[in-house]
Amino acid sequence: MQTDYFAQDPRTNLQRMQAGDLYVADDPEIGRRQQRAVRLAARFQAAYVEDADAAQPLLRELLGSFGDGAHLRPPLYVDYGSNISVGARTFVNYNLTALDVAAITIGEDCQIGPGVQLLTPTHPLEPQPRRDKLEAARPIVVGDNVWIGGGAIVLPGVTIGDNSVIGAGAVVTKEVPANVVAVGNPARVVRSL
Repeated sequence: MQTDYFAQDPRTNLQRMQAGDLYVADDPEIGRRQQRAVRLAARFQAAYVEDADAAQPLLRELLGSFGDGAHLRPPLYVDYGSNISVGARTFVNYNLTALDVAAITIGEDCQIGPGVQLLTPTHPLEPQPRRDKLEAARPIVVGDNVWIGGGAIVLPGVTIGDNSVIGAGAVVTKEVPANVVAVGNPARVVRSL
């Protein structure tokens, strides 16, 4: 028999998710929002095939905000899209996975390499709550003028400071200060800029 984790909590799972608390993703509104994101991402990809520049305005419908002069190449994989903010003049290369259960903020003038993953969801370490499908999320913040190399993975709750560089294939598990180069798994600072 499954534990009723929310017996004393009158909020919906969507409300718990938006508050950053544990929730179960079985809320019908969560499903509708996810499906909307899938549809808009597919529309964006189809439009990009015809005219890359003309497709960019579709991202203003999908994403929470998309700055002037920013450019994103498909495919783009998101949970909701609406929790993602991309700053002006930022370039995002092919195949970004941005699981935006919590906010993902990407600053201005960033370079995001191909195959980057920005992952806000978290799951309990204890086996039973995980089996019961509990999850939560923590936001990701990428400062201005950050370069994230291809294939890098940024984990929940991470902030990357302005002007920093994340090496290709790095797994960023904790905060990276401004003006440094961080590489490896787990990513570690190897030099100042």
